[in-house]
Parts: sequence; structure tokens; C-alpha cells
Amino acid sequence: MEEGIAALYDQRGIEGVRPRFAYPLIRLAHTGPLTIKELAESLELTHSAVSQTVSALRAQGLVDTAPGPDARTRVVGLTESGRELVPFLEAEWRATEAAAAELDAALPVSLVEFTDALREHLADRPFLDRILDHLPDADHVPDKDHRPDTDHLHDTVHLPDTDHP
Repeated sequence: MEEGIAALYDQRGIEGVRPRFAYPLIRLAHTGPLTIKELAESLELTHSAVSQTVSALRAQGLVDTAPGPDARTRVVGLTESGRELVPFLEAEWRATEAAAAELDAALPVSLVEFTDALREHLADRPFLDRILDHLPDADHVPDKDHRPDTDHLHDTVHLPDTDHP
């Protein structure tokens, strides 16, 4: 889904903007300048994630930062370029929600239900633990030069032809 949004940006000639930029830019347009902490709380994201996004937004000239009320805070505000982009991002957001709802209606289980169930199961037992359960010897990692030949696994297990992401 994110790839589709990025393709739309490319199609419309919007360079350097990633889908994850939309929500913070729209929020800042509606609230005015916020500290990174306030922005993170309003988006229900971690301070670290928002700080990284703000750095990327600054690099694209979409926001400016200024010292906050104390030496540890930074206030984030839209630049003119950021403000000019917001009407398109709001339209894209509404269109994305409509497209997701259409897709959701076509699926046998809703995306929200699926995502909630997946989160619940992963909270009960993390994915790492599930992977480790399927490794023959979870404590032993062979040297690169001494890893077993796995070509035969292509016959029984569907392994991608490319390197693991």
C-alpha cells in the first residue's frame, strides 16, 4: 500500500516526500508549531520515530526547527513548501482511506481485525521466539564458510531467489 502512495507522489512530480511525512505535515498544518514531544504525542508515535521523521522533513525543506522553551526541546513548524504541500496530502489521505476501505470490504477479514489479531498474537509470543522454535539449533550459528548447503530446500520450502531482506 505504501508503494502505491509513493508511486502516486512520483506520478504527481512530488520529489523527496515519503508517505510517512503526510501525517506529521497535516498535523502541523492544523495545530501550528509543536515541540517534537508534542508532535509525537499527538501522532501517537515514539519521540525517536518523530525526531527521525522531522530530520528527514527538514532535509527536504518541509519544516524548520527552532529552540524550544528550554535547551532540550525543539519546536517544529511548516515551511512555505510544507504548507503548499498540505492540501494535496489531505486529498491523498482521504483517497487512501477510501481505497483502503474498498480493499477492506473485498477481503474475507478486515485489515483492522487482521492487524489487531496479529498484534495480539505477537504480544503473546514475539516473532523471534516463533522463528527460534523452528531452527534446528537456535544456539549455534555456523561460520559463513561452514554453513550447510540449502539448495535442496528449494524443493520442499519456498525460499526466495534473492537474499533475505
